[in-house]
Amino acid sequence: MSVFEDISQSLQKGRAKLVVQYVTQAIGEGHPAQEILDKGLIEGMNIIGVKFKNNEVYVPEVMIAARAMNAGTEILKPLLASSGAKSVGRVCLGTVKGDMHDIGKNLVKIMMEGKGIEVIDLGTDVSPQKFLETAVNEHCGVVACSALLTTTMGVMGEVVETFKGAGQRQNIKIMIGGAPVTQQFCDEIGADSYTPDAASASEVAVNFLTN
Repeated sequence: MSVFEDISQSLQKGRAKLVVQYVTQAIGEGHPAQEILDKGLIEGMNIIGVKFKNNEVYVPEVMIAARAMNAGTEILKPLLASSGAKSVGRVCLGTVKGDMHDIGKNLVKIMMEGKGIEVIDLGTDVSPQKFLETAVNEHCGVVACSALLTTTMGVMGEVVETFKGAGQRQNIKIMIGGAPVTQQFCDEIGADSYTPDAASASEVAVNFLTN
């Protein structure tokens, strides 16, 4: 078994110490940091994403795998920076104004980071203006809005309108998700994408950022 498979499997099991051990071993063997990230850590997180989508693993397993991923990426960060490694792109993420729920949002962040996306997490209770300012100032290709309440879903429409009003609608893709959100609602407000789960959201975001 290759060191990349060791990293991937240890990550899937949430074994952070083993992930650190194998990442360190891979560096010692002379593998480039980007390759270790792609073939080991991201590969493992992709498998977790598919399993999560298929209800083969659940939120706790995803969280533990993410912790192991973070432990591995911490070691690689200085090497990636010095080698000028590029992220897939930037996503600005948050739960909309009036909504304090963040479990779904946090899962989306984990899955996106697991695909090599740089995520700027604005937290909860985020105003349309804050989404706009952050997306423009931080050069984000995608804005991802989450809502768990039917009463706050309408804010997603305000986000779309705010971007339109600022002339940024063509430049930045707007993704929406959350328990009460539907494809029909996405079409009504003119957002670019609705996804039913975190793994799908990360796949769509990669697609938007690379095409």
